[in-house]
Parts: sequence; C-alpha cells; structure tokens
Amino acid sequence: MRHVSDSERRSRIGVRHALSPAHRLDSVEAVTRAMTVLHATEAATVHLAVAARAEGVAPADVDAALYDERAVVKQLAMRRTLFVFPRDLLPAAWGSASSRVATAERKRIAKAISAAGIALDGDAWLEAARSATLERLADGPATTGELKSSVPELAGTVGGDSDKTWDRPVSVAPWVLTHLGLSGATVRGRNAGHWRLNKPTWTRTEDWLDDAPAPLDEQAGYAELVRRWLGTFGPGTAADVQWWLGSTKTAVTRALVDVEAVEVSLDDGTTGWVLPDDADVGPVEPWAALLPTLDPSVMGWKARSFYLDPAHVPFLFDTNGNAGTSAWWDGRIVGCWVQDGQAVVRLSLLEDVGPVGRAALEHEAERLTAWLDGTVIGNVYASRQMKQARLP
Repeated sequence: MRHVSDSERRSRIGVRHALSPAHRLDSVEAVTRAMTVLHATEAATVHLAVAARAEGVAPADVDAALYDERAVVKQLAMRRTLFVFPRDLLPAAWGSASSRVATAERKRIAKAISAAGIALDGDAWLEAARSATLERLADGPATTGELKSSVPELAGTVGGDSDKTWDRPVSVAPWVLTHLGLSGATVRGRNAGHWRLNKPTWTRTEDWLDDAPAPLDEQAGYAELVRRWLGTFGPGTAADVQWWLGSTKTAVTRALVDVEAVEVSLDDGTTGWVLPDDADVGPVEPWAALLPTLDPSVMGWKARSFYLDPAHVPFLFDTNGNAGTSAWWDGRIVGCWVQDGQAVVRLSLLEDVGPVGRAALEHEAERLTAWLDGTVIGNVYASRQMKQARLP
C-alpha cells in the first residue's frame, strides 16, 4: 500500500488549494473548482477565500462570477451548510446531499406547523407555501421581506406564545425558502447589499440558470461529490468524507467504490483514499496564507492534526466546531488574523514561526489589507483568539 506522509499532505494543500503563491489562480471559477466548493455561510468568506488563492481578482469580479456570469452558484447542501458550487456540480448536490437535507427539513417543518396549529397537515401546508412562493417568483426575483409581504403563507410565525424568555416568534418564511433552495427549485440571486453581507434575492432556478439541468440520482450524485472532494482534499479517510458530506457510512463506501478510489496509508496509521490517477506532489517552498472564517481548506477534513496542533483548537474554533480566521505557515495553522479600526489586517500567532515565516505572513497581511481597500469584515463565527486579538 502506498504511503502518504503528513508533509506531503501539507504540500498538497499548498498546490491543490492554490495557496502557494506559485500556484495561485486567475479567476473565481478556477478557485471554486480547485476547492470543489467554497463555504458561504458568512458572505465575505467567498470573496476572502478567492482573494487568498487568486491574483488579479477583485471583489467586483467575485460578484460578477456569482451574479452576472453565473459560473458559480450559491447552494445549501452538505450538513445544511451554504456553499458556492461550480455550476456543473449542482445536479450532483441536488440529487444527493441537498436532497438528504431537504427530506429532513420537510419532516421538521411539517411537524412544527402541525404542532403550532397553523395547519392540521403540515406537509400539505408546506407544498401550498412552496407553490405560492414559486408563483410569486414567476413575476421576478424578490427578497425575503418582499415575499413575506406578498405571499400570505410566508407571513406567519411559530412560537412566542409562552412567558419563557427563550420563546420568541420565529418566521416561517426562511423555512419555506430553505426547502425550496434545497430541492433545487430556487437559488439565491443577486445580493441586495454589500458583498460582505448576506442579503439574497430569491429567484426560480429555471430563470437564473436558463436551462437548468436535472438532478443526478443519489448514487451518481454522491459519487461525483466524492470524486471532486478526493481531487481537492485527498488523501482523506472515509470518516473525513462522511463528515464533509454529512451522509451515511454506506453512501461513502459505495461512492469510494464507484470512483475506484485507491487506499493509501497515513502517518497516524489510518487508511486514506485517493483517486486512481492521483499524482504525487513534490516538495513545495514554504508558503504563507491568511484564510477567512469557515474557509474550505480548514473545514475540509474531520481529522485535522496533520495541519493543526490540537492544543490550538479551543482558540481557533468556536464550541460548535466552526473555524475562525486562520494564519498558515508552511502547511500548518499557526494563528489567526483580525482587522483594526482602520481596516488594517493584524496577525495574532500562537506559534513562533521564525523571522522568515513572520515576514511572509506580514506580507500576506499587507496584501489582504490592500485587497480589502478599507472594507471592515464582521464575523458571526469569531474564535476566542480573534476576540482576544481585536483592537479598538
């Protein structure tokens, strides 16, 4: 069995994730394909993930790829997480990961609607709400607020009928819109605010993509997602793949067979998987990178000890496992970054990286400061280290 060392895995990150300066890319679509998908829960993550991996690409170019060219598209999928997909990978997600989450969401929504007394048949109510929303969107894109004011089914709330402090009314509109997106009926269209904010307009998929393709069947969909994942993140264990997909062990085992994945041994004694034509990556010059919250490189594996000291986890991840910003040197996470009141990027390191590493990271901080051009990024998923490092 072929062996892949931790050092080779870190070299692969620099090359295949386009983080090494010699391997940076020149377009939003190229970056997205290199990473399989980009995380988009925080709107700014998409732009910052591209900034770390591309040269000559500005924030406006990211918006153009998303909303004008539509070469990449936002889609709720694995683990009920919002991602940016290359357009041709959407059918795989719709038929597998998104469909799995949609099934779970349908059951949850129907149960909540019935329990709240909004309708006796929560499933029938959801179908009616979906149909009414799609009928409204046939007239053109709309924000969530516009839909709530024009579609009666979306105007309601659940909860807020007790004296408990945590019991607040919850709007049903996001539930319906989430389900429509998961099922591939709608997509997030143009952003109604600044690129650092998540304020989508909603549009029918057939209008946004013109000739929207049909979803793949479940087995083919998972196989394609796993094939792309292995191309970006391999070698990885079956547990890594299962965690990333948010699927079952059975689905992962079948997908690994379908893509003819090959076993390799890893430094920790576990078995990893790579594509059959996977090529070795030679030594890479030490590289520095500053990555955003929930960056796909940070969130690509369940087991992270080959690039992250376990002692750093409480400082760089929140209690739910969401990664804050990260500073990388020579294939390992060594700290994080924040911005000061003047939008200047500042480092907060947990390790001594030496003068060469420090200089390289400072260069990346200057590069990112210039790219942001005065824009200050707010973070929902701020880590403990980020909170401690923030300057007035």
